[in-house]
Amino acid sequence: MAPVGIGYTCMGEQSDPRSLVRDAAAAEDAGYDLIVFSDHHSPWLTSQGHAPYTWTVLGAVTQVTSRVELMTYVTCPTMRYHPAVVAQKAATTAILSEGRFSLGLGSGENLNEHVVGAGWPAVDERQDMLEEAVEIISALFDGDLVTYAGEHFRVDSARLWDLPSRRVPIGIAVSGEQSAPRFAPLGDFMISTEPEPSLGRMWDEAGGKAPARKVAQLPVCWDGDRDAAVQRAHEQFRWFAGGWKVNADLPTTAGFSGASQFVRPEDVAGQIPCGNDVEAIAEAAKPFFDAGYTDLALVQIGGEHQEEFLRVSASEIIPALREAAESGDPSPS
Repeated sequence: MAPVGIGYTCMGEQSDPRSLVRDAAAAEDAGYDLIVFSDHHSPWLTSQGHAPYTWTVLGAVTQVTSRVELMTYVTCPTMRYHPAVVAQKAATTAILSEGRFSLGLGSGENLNEHVVGAGWPAVDERQDMLEEAVEIISALFDGDLVTYAGEHFRVDSARLWDLPSRRVPIGIAVSGEQSAPRFAPLGDFMISTEPEPSLGRMWDEAGGKAPARKVAQLPVCWDGDRDAAVQRAHEQFRWFAGGWKVNADLPTTAGFSGASQFVRPEDVAGQIPCGNDVEAIAEAAKPFFDAGYTDLALVQIGGEHQEEFLRVSASEIIPALREAAESGDPSPS
């Protein structure tokens, strides 16, 4: 099996910007291959308590790291941001990082995008918007003078005057048969959250670049006190139990609180490895590797609980995940 990238998540919903920069530097020191960054205007739950501007954080992180790949997971280029502006931000970040940046894109969530007061379109329209946005961003990455008149976006004689020597790779978040075949021809790699082999097969068959890079994410709650870990995961991450079809449409933290009010701590612990069992994390990761994912980024739940997690990552967690990846099925069915 090809080498797998083990990643770490700088989750802006749970940490202030200075802490995110510090944690990114520590993650590189710990040996992670990849750091992914959420790009949100709001936390999922009030208990998380943060939402700094991701692109400023990324700029700072490019200067305190030198080896690790950086990636948005993911940016919505259709409402808060115009795609031409996303292209400029991504190109600049790639230059600052000396080619270490990849742009992850997705159709977004109401929670973050409604803030500009433009309403929240139905899923089909959101995907139409994302397709146009990717076309614009790709054209600008090519260095062309771009004029574009689509159903949702217009661009008038735009060009990126500062482009990295390596074209910024574009990843696109997909979730099923409506999105994977549609976006595979437009993206360089796949992003998803489910260890479902059929997603990767659909992407490869539609994209013509099989086997393509595929990036996923896995939440964990590391703590020597398992009960404390379960409680913290429930307080800050019970929104995760709703699934993306629900998560994409709720507009506020109050909505997520209400939607998850009947989720019990044991329900969260059944989905998220909690405590200090490295083997439990490896077991939770293995389905992703078996499904053909090439990169897996961990989310350590709790903004104030990163230091010990990163220390243990270097000596135990990253080696265990590499071993789990090496034992994965190289041809998922």
